[in-house]
Amino acid sequence: MAMSLRAARLLGRRVAVLPSSVRLSRVATQSSRLNFAPRAFSTTAPRHDTPDVFHSLKEGPASNFLNVFQETPKTPQTLTEKIVQRHAIGLAEGKVVRSGDYVTLQPAKCMTHDNSWPVALKFMSIGATKINDPKQIVMTLDHDVQNKTEKNLKKYQQIEQFAEKNDVVFYGAGRGIGHQIMVEEGYAWPGTLAVASDSHSNMYGGIGCLGTPVVRTDAASIWATGKTWWQVPPVAKVTLSGAMPKGVTGKDVIVALAGLFNKDEVLNHAIEFTGTDETLRSIPVDDRLTIANMTTEWGALTGLFPIDSVLHGWLRARATLAAMGEGDVKDHHQKQFVHERIDELFTATGIVGQQLGHIWKPALAADKGAVYAKELFLDLSTLSPYVSGPNSVKVATPLIELQNQDIKVNKAYLVSCTNSRASDLAAAAKVFKEAAAANGDKIPKIPEHVNFYIAAASIPEQKAAEESGDWQTLLDAGAQPLPSGCGPCIGLGTGLLEPGEVGISASNRNFKGRMGSPDAKAYLASPEVVAASALSGKISGPGWYEAPEGYEGVRRGEGDGIPEEERMMTIEDMIEKAIKDAEAAAASFGETENPTVSEAEPASSGTETLTDILPGFPEKISGEIVFCDADNINTDGIYPGKYTYQDDVSREKMAEVCMENYDPSFGQTAKAGDVLVTGFNFGCGSSREQAATAILAKGIPLVVAGSFGNIFSRNSINNALMGVEVPKLANRLREVFSSTSVESSQQAIKEPSQNSQSLDSPPPAATAQPAAAKQLTRRTGWTLEWDVRRSTVNVQEGPNGAKWSVKVGELPPNVQEIIALGGLENWVRKEIGGTA
Repeated sequence: MAMSLRAARLLGRRVAVLPSSVRLSRVATQSSRLNFAPRAFSTTAPRHDTPDVFHSLKEGPASNFLNVFQETPKTPQTLTEKIVQRHAIGLAEGKVVRSGDYVTLQPAKCMTHDNSWPVALKFMSIGATKINDPKQIVMTLDHDVQNKTEKNLKKYQQIEQFAEKNDVVFYGAGRGIGHQIMVEEGYAWPGTLAVASDSHSNMYGGIGCLGTPVVRTDAASIWATGKTWWQVPPVAKVTLSGAMPKGVTGKDVIVALAGLFNKDEVLNHAIEFTGTDETLRSIPVDDRLTIANMTTEWGALTGLFPIDSVLHGWLRARATLAAMGEGDVKDHHQKQFVHERIDELFTATGIVGQQLGHIWKPALAADKGAVYAKELFLDLSTLSPYVSGPNSVKVATPLIELQNQDIKVNKAYLVSCTNSRASDLAAAAKVFKEAAAANGDKIPKIPEHVNFYIAAASIPEQKAAEESGDWQTLLDAGAQPLPSGCGPCIGLGTGLLEPGEVGISASNRNFKGRMGSPDAKAYLASPEVVAASALSGKISGPGWYEAPEGYEGVRRGEGDGIPEEERMMTIEDMIEKAIKDAEAAAASFGETENPTVSEAEPASSGTETLTDILPGFPEKISGEIVFCDADNINTDGIYPGKYTYQDDVSREKMAEVCMENYDPSFGQTAKAGDVLVTGFNFGCGSSREQAATAILAKGIPLVVAGSFGNIFSRNSINNALMGVEVPKLANRLREVFSSTSVESSQQAIKEPSQNSQSLDSPPPAATAQPAAAKQLTRRTGWTLEWDVRRSTVNVQEGPNGAKWSVKVGELPPNVQEIIALGGLENWVRKEIGGTA
């Protein structure tokens, strides 16, 4: 059985599947194009019909083959949009889900971890007494598993008892990290949508499952009603080409992406990874899980890989393993990994390969012609091992450069849901085994000044490593085992960084102070680099990578990365490109580089689409603009952390301290009924809901921003605060009242210690304000009117100033209802038959 277990896992291992050189050529049917036209809120126009074929080919054996490649959707969708379409309920007949749409979402699964008890308290406070669908919920204990205090053990007991009472699947402390359990037990399933009250839900995208985080109120809503709301993010396509050279891993891929594209290119986007079949076949599932996991640090809301042949093989292996049984570990995967269920994910093409047998295509994939908000590319063959940090994922440095700096290491970590599967433990063990070959076959010990901590992502992964001997190799080298759980990755338990220490970790996040002292330095790297660094006592690699001759650095950029001279296009591709070029030209016709606003602009051309307004919901919201001229105003700036865990703060006090940490004079400047306008990424940071309720307490019904932090957007609607993104307004206010260049920093980041059980979101950048701005908060004399029915914002620049309008996103009736009822909790009460 042990040998069978290891063999069944091979398809998920990080091993080379193809030679390192993968051709850049692409067959015509796989051509990917850069979208030049700006995204509109209307749906994409239907594409032209598929070209006809000879009549004789429409009959007989050839017909099935042709049908596979001639399916042309009327309205192309991304894979993200297609999955959301499957899980959106209450859609109008014929409605095609697009980016920007608000939908009522019924996720296939919802996972909560140590915060299950706070969610349960929220659930009960709403008046809910019964979980709507126990099979939809998964509970795990993984964050603070080393904490044996009476208080924590009591909380764990309460969660287990609550799960048992409500017939919910439950995994106790030490069984594994929730995200790993979701994947290995089959709860996160390809082609479905799963959510969790943790920011690394993105990891499910590694197996083609759309995973995204939710806040506690959302989780309580799902428990009570089976549903919540979601706005479909803009979708970014990331095209991967080539293949990773020897010594380069999935961790290097995502560390490089986050560090090389470090200007918020994918902030609050859904990411879809794509590439040629050759490239995708070179990326095993374990590497995909690592890449998808850390799209969170890259700033994305999801990170989705396609459902393809690699995933097909991995699923079949898991199904076979489940059918054979896996010892005495309590699990449920026999119910999930079933061959018949896998059959539904793939469709036979009618083609039989000489060596591969029957060839299948995924039943769910992005459509040809789907619209993406942006496209980026990365040539994997040009990558070398990369290291992230110190103390920032936006800083990525080739390993060779850090090796030359002789950076001493005090602690090394092979932990977390990112990189502590059996394949990762094997890669680390290989470093010591190779060193043993030059040491009389004796495993060398790590230096005395280094502490090396290991914790498997789950018990099954640890058992696989034990069966292969890798776990013992690491112990023989002096590694210190920890329980399967989050531990040091989130700054809990044994082995935290002390002031002045340097740590290198295979985990996902190295923000200042996260893994211990804020006076320590934390780096992120692949398991083999972590192991090599632990062995040498300084940041170093195992020496597996060799730079190719004539190496010129990492090839990456915007678009799909295919040089025009190498692009193969069908007539259909050419026509589509011509249409997009024409659309882009039409959209930019008449624009100037520095447009001035002098008179009202038409909100739209053509037929106007009106939004249905619920009875009693205001068709228009208006007020005088009060302008907070800064970017990255975080939730601590909006509502001070020292009040976050005080339950007796009155509404009047909340209004008084609103925006206090950003600008102490805000309370005297802003008035009830004003419209608050801010810069970009407003409300980033932790998930405290009071950031929204404090603004409401101040009497401000509407916040307008260049862009919002995703968690703030969710908390706003969940608490009945309206918000709309109008980047043009933020920029226009800066043109008039200050400089558009943001340089200076005013606000330090202050997160309360009890935020460890908040939605685990990255700390934001420091608040930044244009250097020429003279006031943090300014009464502008301008007025704003949001016409909800027409999805239009109208601005009057002072009594005698210019008037202009701009189209904005729709506020559909399902979101209006939540706001009108006073927030998501009241909406849930209504849904379960209580009093709203």
